[in-house]
Amino acid sequence: MTGTRIAALGHYQPAKVLTNHDLTALVDTSDEWITSRVGIRTRHVAGPDEPVDEMAAHAGAKALASAGLTPADVDLVLVATSTAIDRSPNTAARVAARLGMGSPATMDLNVVCAGFTHALATADHAIRAGSATRALVIGADKMTEVTDWTDRTTCVLVGDGAGAAVVEAAPDAGIGPVLWGSVPEMGHAVRIEGTPPRFAQEGQTVYRWATTQLPPIARRVCERAGVAPEELAAVVLHQANLRIIEPVARKIGAVNAVIARDVTESGNTSAASIPMAFSKLVERGDLPSGAPALLFGFGGNLSYAGQVVRIP
Repeated sequence: MTGTRIAALGHYQPAKVLTNHDLTALVDTSDEWITSRVGIRTRHVAGPDEPVDEMAAHAGAKALASAGLTPADVDLVLVATSTAIDRSPNTAARVAARLGMGSPATMDLNVVCAGFTHALATADHAIRAGSATRALVIGADKMTEVTDWTDRTTCVLVGDGAGAAVVEAAPDAGIGPVLWGSVPEMGHAVRIEGTPPRFAQEGQTVYRWATTQLPPIARRVCERAGVAPEELAAVVLHQANLRIIEPVARKIGAVNAVIARDVTESGNTSAASIPMAFSKLVERGDLPSGAPALLFGFGGNLSYAGQVVRIP
């Protein structure tokens, strides 16, 4: 085995749905204002007794079931999250305990909105290096718990959820080379800081950076994988804002790709957004198995990470 692949995907969202109309009772906003500026119509909100690790475990269990595997088949659990309240045990260990795993290595990665693609690359590297045989990679965030519900510039954006992927060894490269990096001097543009922690961002700064700097980086991801943008069957960007997703996807040149727009019904779910959107597209049968898809995360720390993967 010289490569890795995504064997299966899974996702989970809380039952409670918060609409734009519901938000008008909390802040001075309107459905028209929200949809015209960010494209979001609804978002899912976890309850006080629904922690990040519980959502992550639900998504992980679904991915394992889809792959026809048991928890015992996994020896590495990676959870990308920036909203877990407790520091230890980490979220990955709690997920492993919820799923009844044996003795996997368990690690959390906090790269905020680019967390899942960083974690996917880490799993790919670990398996190809021989440090693991099969990994459960999860992006899970409870953004509503770190939100100021009196701030109309941020509370209209966020939602909760989790997405998961089973990654295993493969004879060919089903997960392409990662291209990752950051702009550390601009880390202030997206923050979750303070006690209690609160999400804040400089919206125009993020918008300009994402729409101007990220398309050429995404094209370089495709070059590294040996795939032309027009060959992509899907583009799954971090689901931050429809006004970012659509121009970035257009500038990449993926003219034949299905563009994930899960943000419209799920909001910005940070590290959960890419695996959740990807899982939904695959589950609905919208994507051809084996075709190339671009996964590209970006956001907090002004970090980014992307890779071309083969659709499970």
